[in-house]
Amino acid sequence: MKNNLSHAQIETLSTISKGRHRTNLFKNYEQRTLAFLVQHLPSWMSPNKLTFIGFIGSLITMLSFILAKYVQREYLLIGVLGFAINWFGDSLDGRFAYYSKHPRKWYGFALDITIDWITTILIGIGYVVYTDGVWELLGFGFVVMYGWAMITILLKYKITDKYTIDTGLFGPTEARIIISLILVLEVLFKDSIIYSAIFACVFLFIVDIIDTLNLLHLANEKDIAERLK
Repeated sequence: MKNNLSHAQIETLSTISKGRHRTNLFKNYEQRTLAFLVQHLPSWMSPNKLTFIGFIGSLITMLSFILAKYVQREYLLIGVLGFAINWFGDSLDGRFAYYSKHPRKWYGFALDITIDWITTILIGIGYVVYTDGVWELLGFGFVVMYGWAMITILLKYKITDKYTIDTGLFGPTEARIIISLILVLEVLFKDSIIYSAIFACVFLFIVDIIDTLNLLHLANEKDIAERLK
């Protein structure tokens, strides 16, 4: 992949990927896109403004659920635009800080985690508003399972000093794409979102269990290593 890039592009990829170990399915395409975008942002842009743009995307997605509930189901398609805006802001804020040589590692880390958690809550609220009856619980389930995954990621960072936001081939970008496809499917086939939400919650639960077991294994290995010292 890198053989097709110029030296400047390779250097940009290295800079914006600093401190991030990615394993997600679309990482190569995503990194090349971000490398292009980060070099063409206007001079008035800043990391905080990009974070705010990403947050606005989350609000748009939540609003799409509300409009779909009370106006017309096709408004769910606005949620796809919301996810695209969220990806733009959330993916570029930290990378732009490194590219512009004004990184704030711990400030950015804290802000990013906080906004990601609020984003998850907003999506859960949107789903709860859109659905009825017992199926509303799936919205709470999604928030809980995703929150569990975030806690596991932070604990793994504490134990290993390596920060990764991906679980194998699955990362935030893939999550946005999948949920966007779920919204499109719901527009075409009403109530299909319920079955998609069931699958998503079960999938996240299985992933959380596996990641937690791996986390405990890493923690045990670190305990052994510290005792041997």
